[in-house]
Amino acid sequence: MKAPVLWVTGTLAVATALMASSLIATTTRGANGPFPSSAGPLEVQTVAGGLVHPWALAFLPGGRLLVTERPGRMRIVSRGGELSPPLKNVPAVWASGQGGLLDVATDAAFAQNRTIYFCYAERAGGGGRTAVARARLSDDGAPRLDAVRVIFRQQGPLSGGNHYGCRIAQGRDGNLFVTLGEHFSHRDEAQNLGNHLGKIVRITPDGAPPPDNPFIGRDGAKPEIWSYGHRNEQGLAINPATGVLWEIEHGPRGGDEVNIIGKGRNYGWPVIGYGIDYSGAKIHHSTSKPGMEQPIKSWVPSIAPSGMAFYTGRLFPKWDGSLFTGALAGMMLVRLSLHGDAVTGEERLLQNLNERIRDVRQGPDGALWLVTDSSAGRVLRVAPAGK
Repeated sequence: MKAPVLWVTGTLAVATALMASSLIATTTRGANGPFPSSAGPLEVQTVAGGLVHPWALAFLPGGRLLVTERPGRMRIVSRGGELSPPLKNVPAVWASGQGGLLDVATDAAFAQNRTIYFCYAERAGGGGRTAVARARLSDDGAPRLDAVRVIFRQQGPLSGGNHYGCRIAQGRDGNLFVTLGEHFSHRDEAQNLGNHLGKIVRITPDGAPPPDNPFIGRDGAKPEIWSYGHRNEQGLAINPATGVLWEIEHGPRGGDEVNIIGKGRNYGWPVIGYGIDYSGAKIHHSTSKPGMEQPIKSWVPSIAPSGMAFYTGRLFPKWDGSLFTGALAGMMLVRLSLHGDAVTGEERLLQNLNERIRDVRQGPDGALWLVTDSSAGRVLRVAPAGK
């Protein structure tokens, strides 16, 4: 059964709408390169530094950026590369382990409604869970969030600080897809439709389950669930060539996956997979099972993929249609060449940069924009040398 067409809006639509506007003026401080690639030498420019474990970025009108920091700060990066003070009214986050303030996305109609969505680790009892909020971005003098409202809270056993997932993508209908990790120590719950662990959910901008979700009306199943059997999904994007949702998730020791997401499908964790436990113990019954989906790409050993973007820009015509993901443990940028729904090749880029790459986006200028995960994190712009 073919995955349903969702069509692309959200962050990609905002980026497209901004093509005519000026981007941030990148600085020369911390410039790196040239780095070799199949598209020619690459230059990496530092747009902004001084960030503490930045996690995600989103493009704003007027050539600015919105960036999150895991300890709980959200900032605007100006066209000149200056960081704003932390935005006011960001909810308290549980910045413990892998948790904190995580993904951020602008609404498809951001230019009119100033709405953003973000997800974060929220303290609940003796642990944490993934929460999703919406807000209106106001920056008339003092940048802040207004009308902040939590629209969704993950239900199920709590996390001790790991595997929150927390990537957001928006479909043409305005509904939101959000990845939710299985909290590491509760991996079997990824197969349990009675909670949100190890799931991708689909919700309206107000947080309600849309009436055409696959498990609406099914006893014992959460109505927000779109797909299940996931581990720790830190990449999510809609393929602009087909309108179909794609996802990338972390495996344990081996078994990172790229998946094409279908409505109501089971992606197998932890029943099937290609990795082993951190102790070396066996996790999976096998690598396949009827009724469970296969990834279109897996990595053994793990690269720890995070963030993803389909490339459609003009700066790298040889890379048109490629899929990019950052790598944390692998400390590189990975390009996957595609033919339809098949991965036909892999190119490993920026390995000498020695940075954990947490997020990757295509900018309105056609460059690749990255954030690096460290206590001295940076926003980087990757372009052909000299451009």
